[in-house]
Amino acid sequence: MKPAALMALARRSSLPVDGLLAAAIFVVTLGPGQVTARAELVPLQLALVAPLVWRRRAPVTVFFAIAVAAAVQWVAGVQLPADVSLLVALYTVAARGTWWWTAAAGVTLEAGALLAAARWAPPGQFPFTAAALTALVAAALTTGLWARERRAYVLSLEHDRERRARLAVAEERARMTRDLHDIVTHNLSVMVALADSAAYVRRRAPERADAAVDQIADTGRQALADMRRALGEVAEPLHPAPGIAQLDALAGRMRAAGLPTRLEMSGDPAAIPAAAQLTVYRLAQEALTNVLGHAPGATAVVTLALTPGQATVEITNDAPTGRAPGAAAGRAPGAGDRRGLAGMRERVAAYGGSFEAGPVPGGGWRVSARLDLAAGLAGRGAA
Repeated sequence: MKPAALMALARRSSLPVDGLLAAAIFVVTLGPGQVTARAELVPLQLALVAPLVWRRRAPVTVFFAIAVAAAVQWVAGVQLPADVSLLVALYTVAARGTWWWTAAAGVTLEAGALLAAARWAPPGQFPFTAAALTALVAAALTTGLWARERRAYVLSLEHDRERRARLAVAEERARMTRDLHDIVTHNLSVMVALADSAAYVRRRAPERADAAVDQIADTGRQALADMRRALGEVAEPLHPAPGIAQLDALAGRMRAAGLPTRLEMSGDPAAIPAAAQLTVYRLAQEALTNVLGHAPGATAVVTLALTPGQATVEITNDAPTGRAPGAAAGRAPGAGDRRGLAGMRERVAAYGGSFEAGPVPGGGWRVSARLDLAAGLAGRGAA
């Protein structure tokens, strides 16, 4: 049988492989002519070897069963090479049993080795025979302990790999949750504002109402496309993730929804990695959505400062305190909900940057984030 087939068989069940091992030891240690010359030795030979078939299923029981057979052999004064099965059994106990049973098995076999040396060593050779047998016991015990530690190390690697996989899944779910939150809240806020605008002007200026309805449809389609992209249902090359180049379109949608929005940018967007550009876009999207929902009548300004190693984005609005619908409840104009701010803070933290959100002296609200692009690339490389 080929080694690969043996390994596949061992993975399914240990009994066939251990049965082959026991049979091999039985045949090799029996010696030619033993079956016919000394037939009474065959049952003792079987008692020494046969339990090895179950050595991995019940290592302690198998060891002491073989030890009992060896004790009977010693009392009968019969010397059999099949005693090597004791070394195999001790190895198995050391590799799979508890520390207490390993110590007990080691002491038992060492005592048996000394008794065997005392009975069968040539005259004057007891020290050398005892030393040789002790060395065999120590080798079996050490090899078994090494196998135990190696198995524990492999298991720890597997557990660590599983833990990393679970963390990766959790991080991906958190990222997807943030993206879906940003997509849904932004596009629904824009659609609600457009619907309110269409209802307001439908009698005075029907053409403007029709344009608002068309904009609602376009926003809905954009929301669906963004959600499919976030969920991985649309191929990435066909629908690339939004970035700095799409901020103009974002500002246009906000203006169509009734929020005057201005974009100011310095630096080259081409020097900013795609992942960082998506973060900048989501920060601006979330902040503008908050302004649209909580600071009606305000004007928003998105300011970008881009360098090869850093990206800074700032979103401000000029709504005086008290004009927002939520101000009476203690919410500042443009502050948004806690989940939105927490999501923005988490996005910035992934780049080792800084995030600030708070009121502006004289009225309004300011969201500011700085992304350390070098830290973000290093963190992704380490992961």
